Amino acid sequence: MLTAQDRAIVKSTVPLLESGGEALITHFYRMMLSEHPEVRSMFNQANQASGDQPRALATGVLMYARHIDQLDQLGDLVARIINKHVALQILPEHYPIVGSCLLRAIEEVLGSDIATPQVLAAWGAAYNQLADILIGAEAAIYDEKAAAPGGWRGGREFTLVSRVQESAEITSFYFRPVDQQAILDCAPGQYIGLKLIIDGEEVRRNYSLSALAQAGHYRISVKREAGGVVSNFLHDRLHVGDTLELFPPAGEFTLAPSDKPLVLISGGVGITPTLPMLEAALATQRPIHFIHCARNADVHAFRTWVDDLAAQHPQLQRFYCYAEQGEPADHVGLLTEDVLARWLPADRDLDAYFLGPKGFMGAVKRQLKALGVPENQSRYEFFGPAAAL
Repeated sequence: MLTAQDRAIVKSTVPLLESGGEALITHFYRMMLSEHPEVRSMFNQANQASGDQPRALATGVLMYARHIDQLDQLGDLVARIINKHVALQILPEHYPIVGSCLLRAIEEVLGSDIATPQVLAAWGAAYNQLADILIGAEAAIYDEKAAAPGGWRGGREFTLVSRVQESAEITSFYFRPVDQQAILDCAPGQYIGLKLIIDGEEVRRNYSLSALAQAGHYRISVKREAGGVVSNFLHDRLHVGDTLELFPPAGEFTLAPSDKPLVLISGGVGITPTLPMLEAALATQRPIHFIHCARNADVHAFRTWVDDLAAQHPQLQRFYCYAEQGEPADHVGLLTEDVLARWLPADRDLDAYFLGPKGFMGAVKRQLKALGVPENQSRYEFFGPAAAL
């Protein structure tokens, strides 16, 4: 039980987390991943090496400490963590490993003068509270997905039935269940977890579903990343007829029902979750503005498909922005506020969904705000690690 004294102690550590949280979490990950290989498959080592994963968790821990008295102030953070955990199949037995390593990291990084028995006890109680919240929420989702039509629990074997080159960098992979039974429906914008064995080592990853779950298959569209262990395995070594395990779809960044004009803005491989959103929205009468930014035409995936949809559906307007000169685009150069203003509906009472690389996302967020789109009507998803606990 987290007491009032525990909360006060946790909040007193906020300044330390603001200045040294990333170093603490880096030490935590180094310790846990070296001593507990059973959880290593759930973490992207590229994100560890870049520091993205430690930064994400350090931010999450800091936010939790700041709002220990009012957890509702954490907003979408908890839902995002829960969905990432579900997609990777984080289970109750994994939490004690994380908790013990986190307390050891606090003690070893902060030292005994700061990490007193009272501080460690308070943080232990705080972690247990959060773990109980996450475990309960995740258990409910696991049960829901197992009971739903076409649903399942844990890993389920799927066969790669087709692969299609979509651009110079992106390939689509189509998977059907080995048992030939129904599959779980997915909300537009969700992702799916993959369990792979690469050179004898288990690896898990999440990839956005780039199409609605129609005709009994799932589709992901993956960009080949330089040095990416999983993306290069998928591109080079996963062949039609091969099998792997998939976890049920998850994710809270989904298209909400609305009759307002819909604006979908993506950069690079960020286009993938917008495709099922576009499919679903076209079944309604709402106006759609589809905006995609890419380096050039060679790396622009799904252009022909979107163009064909625009020709068939007068409600859809599409705009392309290429950073480099080449095949005709609606704008050459970076997406600017002036360009975006021309492509948005005149009425700013709209729903905007945007996602892509971090720099791109930050710029779009600022531009939408400057152009009068209310922040509560903008939803975005940064590609990268969640503050996984």
